Amino acid sequence: MRKQQILNKKIESFDFQSGGEASSNLKNILRKLGVSAQIVRKTAIVTYELEMNVVIHSLGGEITALISEDELEIRVDDDGPGIADLDKAFTAGYSTASDEIREMGFGAGMGLVNVKRYADQIDVKSSLGEGTHVKVIIKLSS
Repeated sequence: MRKQQILNKKIESFDFQSGGEASSNLKNILRKLGVSAQIVRKTAIVTYELEMNVVIHSLGGEITALISEDELEIRVDDDGPGIADLDKAFTAGYSTASDEIREMGFGAGMGLVNVKRYADQIDVKSSLGEGTHVKVIIKLSS
């Protein structure tokens, strides 16, 4: 079975009201498709972290999920400042979130750390001033 798109959602910058909708929608779709609870949980964490990174750090973007017989591919593309130091971005506790964002309970510096922890593969491409593109693969068999 070739990859089939099961989710495509625009994400608006600083739209905390809608933040998490893509993750929730994807979780419901995967449940309906009969994907195991463990994989649904991993996917929900990965998708939420990526989605909130777009809300917090970018000028907006898009999240897309594609599924095949053996894997789920999640792509996130944003228009934003880009990530200045990818190594630091994968360090627990490192965050470029503003004090205002931290006061809201976000920006703990665990986003990409959690994505890496739960993804089977992750590829991040980021250029300063040009945004960030993330591709995550989650295997559907645990």
